[in-house]
Amino acid sequence: ERLVQCSHFNPQRPVNLLAYSYCELMEQKKPILGSSTACVLILNRETSTVHTANIGDSGFIVVREGQVVHKSEEQQHYFNTPFQLSLPPPGHGPNVLSDSPESADTMSFPVRDGDVILIATDGVFDNVPEDLMLQVLSEVEGERDPVKLQMTANSLALMARTLSLNSEFLSPFALSARRNNIQARGGKPDDITVVLATVAM
Repeated sequence: ERLVQCSHFNPQRPVNLLAYSYCELMEQKKPILGSSTACVLILNRETSTVHTANIGDSGFIVVREGQVVHKSEEQQHYFNTPFQLSLPPPGHGPNVLSDSPESADTMSFPVRDGDVILIATDGVFDNVPEDLMLQVLSEVEGERDPVKLQMTANSLALMARTLSLNSEFLSPFALSARRNNIQARGGKPDDITVVLATVAM
């Protein structure tokens, strides 16, 4: 929030938010250790345009009239190894996979009033097939009630968790593994985060 309110913020360049935030974390005297994917979306209401920056296998989809009209592309070094921003322990830099904020995939595209925007981590996309997502998201196109949107987000998160624990389900993750010559079946237990919004001009 502080970075958005300061002069560094450019709504057309969400990748800058990633870069400034990452640099601040790197400069802390007591760093937070770990790594993360990231997905940032900014809506410019004046131009009805969304600007995005995405690193790794978190991502977004935009749904209109029951169809996906925009979606992020996964960034993977190789199967199940997404791009990520890392804060390694001292002395372990070369041994830890870490990408720069500038390596984020960026997009800009027009949106319409009522479009549904889903931002989620890979625990959702690895377990919930796109057709099931569309069934859920199509029901809230144009929805303005935050309670209904929250209930839908909760429902999608629960669906992802349930499918991730199903050892017989042929999940999107299992299908991707098979495309990489890895025999797999079932869901993939992982972090599950859902942010759901509708465009209101």
